[in-house]
Amino acid sequence: MSLNVQHISKSYGEQKALDDISFSIPTGQIVGFLGPNGAGKSTLMKILTTYIHSDEGTALVNDFNVETQRKQVQRTIGYLPEHNPLYLDMYVREFLQFNADIYKVNKQRIEEVIELTGLTPEAHKKIGQLSKGYRQRVGLAAALLHDPEVLILDEPTTGLDPNQLVEIRRLIKNIGKNKTVFLSTHIMQEVEAICERVIIIKKGKVVADQMLNQILENQNEQVIAVEFDLKIEIEFINRIPNLIRANHIHDAQWELVFPVEGDFRAQVFDFAQEQGLKTLSIQIKNKNLEKIFQEITK
Repeated sequence: MSLNVQHISKSYGEQKALDDISFSIPTGQIVGFLGPNGAGKSTLMKILTTYIHSDEGTALVNDFNVETQRKQVQRTIGYLPEHNPLYLDMYVREFLQFNADIYKVNKQRIEEVIELTGLTPEAHKKIGQLSKGYRQRVGLAAALLHDPEVLILDEPTTGLDPNQLVEIRRLIKNIGKNKTVFLSTHIMQEVEAICERVIIIKKGKVVADQMLNQILENQNEQVIAVEFDLKIEIEFINRIPNLIRANHIHDAQWELVFPVEGDFRAQVFDFAQEQGLKTLSIQIKNKNLEKIFQEITK
């Protein structure tokens, strides 16, 4: 196992940041680590990267104990913290050379990570001259210099524009082909685009741990999005058989919630005909990860 977390707890005074957290991640898996602000995500990442100690429990990174084998852990992980620490007055190659000296890697490796992270066009510039997207690339390049087996990324896409998001997403997914990636983010679309598995924590406890395709498929309700040609009152909508609830979206647009078994679009269509309405559009609309996350963490 690349990451093995067993019964980890951590408190700051009276506040319990992590409460008996356990999970394991095999080699080569990209895992999204999700939770509301203050749920304990950054605390666990700091424990896994040996920045802070846990109060209880055991955490292993590539079979090295984060408490007793800190140097070995640091050699086997690459870490990009939420606030990417860069020296803005240094040139890109100069900064990477500075980090390479710490890890005792050769100059050839610097050129390899520059190419891998798409930094070649900007490598001659000072870091302070780079866009936010390219600064994130520099942080990733520094994390990859010593060719770690595990990458721990804390909010790697914060503050990026849509084009930069696509670029960094592609880069992380490409890196994840050969490495274990443990990724924290608030952007659910990023998780759906990049990750194979999702771990969700709330108030320091694991509340969900599933493969992404399973968490999206195992839904207990069917949502049908429908638009009629005329506005209709909720009293009439509630007459549809098997309807659990109805959400008014806008004008004549509704989201109708039914049991997950079966296809209830025919009933909605028949109801519209009985009421003298036309259905301008009708489709089954499964919940996305954002809605599932909201339901789990509320």
